[in-house]
Amino acid sequence: MELGLHQNLILTQQLVMTPQLQQAIKLLQLSRIELAEMIQEEMEQNPALEETGTHELSDNKITAKEKDSAAKEKETPEKEVTIEDNVRTDTDWENYINEYNSTGRVYTESENREAPNYEAFTSDKKTLKDHLQWQLMLSGLEKGEEKIGHMIIGNLNKDGYLCISVEEIAQNFSCDVENVEKVLSVLQTFDPPGVCGRNLCETLLIQVHQLGIDNVIIIEIIKNHLKNLENRNTKKIAKKLKISTDDVRTAVKIIQYLEPKPGRRFSTGEAAYITPDIYVYKHGDDFKIVMNDNGLPRLKINRFYKDTISNGRKISKETKNYLNEKMQSASWLIKSIHQRQKTIYLVMESILKFQKEFFEKGIAYLRPLILKDIAEDIEMHESTISRVTTNKYTYTPQGLFELKYFFNSSIKRTGGQAMASASVKDRIKLLIENEDHTQPFSDDKIAAILQKANINIARRTVAKYRKVLNILPSNKRKQL
Repeated sequence: MELGLHQNLILTQQLVMTPQLQQAIKLLQLSRIELAEMIQEEMEQNPALEETGTHELSDNKITAKEKDSAAKEKETPEKEVTIEDNVRTDTDWENYINEYNSTGRVYTESENREAPNYEAFTSDKKTLKDHLQWQLMLSGLEKGEEKIGHMIIGNLNKDGYLCISVEEIAQNFSCDVENVEKVLSVLQTFDPPGVCGRNLCETLLIQVHQLGIDNVIIIEIIKNHLKNLENRNTKKIAKKLKISTDDVRTAVKIIQYLEPKPGRRFSTGEAAYITPDIYVYKHGDDFKIVMNDNGLPRLKINRFYKDTISNGRKISKETKNYLNEKMQSASWLIKSIHQRQKTIYLVMESILKFQKEFFEKGIAYLRPLILKDIAEDIEMHESTISRVTTNKYTYTPQGLFELKYFFNSSIKRTGGQAMASASVKDRIKLLIENEDHTQPFSDDKIAAILQKANINIARRTVAKYRKVLNILPSNKRKQL
């Protein structure tokens, strides 16, 4: 066989990812907040894009009748407003002065206009650091000790625990460890109780001391048996301390009221609220899908630039190319957003078709569903369905759900059709909520109960679902 270089002509087909296609794919996987941010960024960078005003009227919507009425208003001269110079003689001025000249504060029109609306103000939430520094300034410590105190406060985590050793603090200030320990002991008397502890044991002991509890059993359990307490192993604690289990349970009841995270109530974390992309309403015997466009700018191409190009005004070639590029980019963005909304609507419509029983009756009627089912129904690729259902939420008669929620693996049943894994998780949750808390169900017991309901599920699967639901194992759920 002869070796060498040859030129061959081969005809092939391949998918080319154009910038427009890449933009459309990117828009599909964006959440609602990310989409709003991206639109705002595009509006700042592209002068051809602008937002349609809510009260804006196009020229096409102005009827001939409206034009005639506007013309008549222009023709009709405005009547001059005059003020009557004569004052009524029958006015009881003495009664007027006595009624309105009160000793209270008088609010004039200008004062009401300029005065702030105090209902619109909210007080800043006090942080743990601010609360402790305020107490430190009132503690009467010396200047050097105050500096050590500030460093201790600055090294507390959000739960109120000290995250640095006293040796490091002493080395930083070139002082003895005893001085740091002295300042730390003062800070440990501050509110909230248990703050500035170096570990859970020290935090709980500080609280016990502040409450004036002088119980040897409680102190001994906190010092040496927290692990057994976590596992609800009261028998082992009683055996080690050589006391009855009733005494252990009495001590544990008191320990349960202590706060393991003293800084919790000063947490500045704010709740994140989800705005649904789609609303599903019950409308007679059927359901109605409504896309939520509130908060998303409605875009259009700037008419000035559009007229500049179409009317053939004398502009430089570079300016014309620039405007053409920006207008094309704006047009593609508007089309991509419309395509995104249309695709989300189609996916939701298909989900509603497959999961109609869920929308009518609840989670127990959720059917097994995979991406392939929706993709085949609306004739799209599975990757497109995956992008559409990521970070998108819908409000339904059963509550607020992510679109991914409706896709579940199937659990076999001995009789009847397969069951969705989400429905099984809900059953496990209900079983645990209604169990006897003194004798909670083990994973084996839950699997056996589900087996009686014709749901074939292994113990390890119960354990996996329980972890997903953030539910503790039976030994840690047991209440003494």
